[in-house]
Formats: sequence, structure tokens, C-alpha cells
Amino acid sequence: MPDQDLIRLSQSHLNLLSICPPKFQQVYIDCLGSLSAPKQQDTMEWGSRFHLLMQQRELTLPIEPLLATDTELDSSLKALIQAAPELAPNPQVWRSAEHCRTLSMGNFLFTVIYDLLIAENDRAVILDWKTYRQPIGIKKLKQNWQTRLYLYVLVETSEYKPEQVQMTYWFVKSGQPKNVTIKYSQQEHQQAEQELTILLSNLATWLQNYREFQADFPHRPDCETTCRYYQDFVTADVQQKMLKSIEDIEEISI
Repeated sequence: MPDQDLIRLSQSHLNLLSICPPKFQQVYIDCLGSLSAPKQQDTMEWGSRFHLLMQQRELTLPIEPLLATDTELDSSLKALIQAAPELAPNPQVWRSAEHCRTLSMGNFLFTVIYDLLIAENDRAVILDWKTYRQPIGIKKLKQNWQTRLYLYVLVETSEYKPEQVQMTYWFVKSGQPKNVTIKYSQQEHQQAEQELTILLSNLATWLQNYREFQADFPHRPDCETTCRYYQDFVTADVQQKMLKSIEDIEEISI
């Protein structure tokens, strides 16, 4: 992450920062992220094709070339159209695919991209396509910063009240498409703002310490019990100490 006046952040940054600050440093500042496994890479590429397909469909551009060589893409699209009535054309309702919005907070700039935003006079719906097979429960989705940031930014950049917006996830690769709809409230909006303020304050401090003193980002107080990356750092620390111990052994003359 470069040293600049305005630092761009997404929901991915927030999720990792809230789970494990040291991992955030490793991935986004030290640029030591691991490469995707081949199977995961294939899944990501299929997801990108599906998002492009939905964007072109919304823009009434030709989609046949995208479907010609991918039967799973074709069947997933047909099943989604049948399951999601909101995808039916409606010229009286404003809608935008791959809709981008930004919101600044201090020296940080949030960027969100809605797969599809449908906006009426008194309500707005964010639609998001999920292209992995196993759906996620509503509890985890509500806790995820994608949900929280997307809803927060929409309210902050529009005239809608929190109760007038919602977000629907469509899991399109699970056989029969399944959806999870999450509503919003003023209380949740205020809580998101409070937590964002704390996260950004901590990030600003950690970035300054990193730049001035090369200080690593700290672990969370409850990291040992809640962080999925904790064991990786413990293993790395043990290996580093073992290497140091070997270096400290005096050479034995023969």
C-alpha cells in the first residue's frame, strides 16, 4: 500500500484488517500474499465471466458469445433469471450494473462496486452475485464488511434512509439458485460508522508506526482464539527462532 495522501480501501481490506492486522500488513503492505491454487483460480475466472455476462445482459449487449462455449454459464444464467423476478426488464425503474460509488473518511477512500443496483423512489436494492457453490448463512453475511460497507456507503451517498435499503446475495452456482436478503436499520448504520472510525484510527496509527519505526502491525488481544491466521504466525515465529538458534551455535573446529 503506497504512502499517499488518500488511501483507497475496499471491503476486502476491512475484513482482513478486522480479523488479523499482521496479515493485513503482510498482504497489502509487504505484498507477501500467496498465489491462488489452480482450482481456486478456475473458480475465480468463472466468477469473472459470470459477472461480465450479467453486466452485458443488463446493458443489452450480445451475450451469446459468452454462453457458446460454457454450458454451466448458460444453465446458471437461465436458472437465475427464472428464480429472480427483479431481473425482469422494467424501464420504469432505474438500475445500474457494476455501479461504482466512493466515500471518503479522513485520509481514506472507500470504493464499492455493486453488481446491480436497483433504485426506486422509496427503496433501493443492492444485488450481488456469488459464484461459489456453497451458500453462506445470513449471520456471517451480516457480519461481513462487504454487506456492512455496501449498505453504509449507499446510505451516505444518497437520500435513502437505512430502513429503505437492503442487499440481496444470489448464490448462482449451487444448482438451484439461492438468495439471502439482508435489511438495514439506523442502529446498524450507526454501529458500522463507529466501528469504521475505530478501524481507520487504528490503521492510521499502525501505518505511521510502520513508516517511521518499521513497527509491525499488532495482533488483536483475542487473536489466539479468533484469528484464522494465528497459527501461521506462530509457526513462522518458531521457525525464525530456530534459525536464530542455529546461527548462534559456535562453529566447532575439526
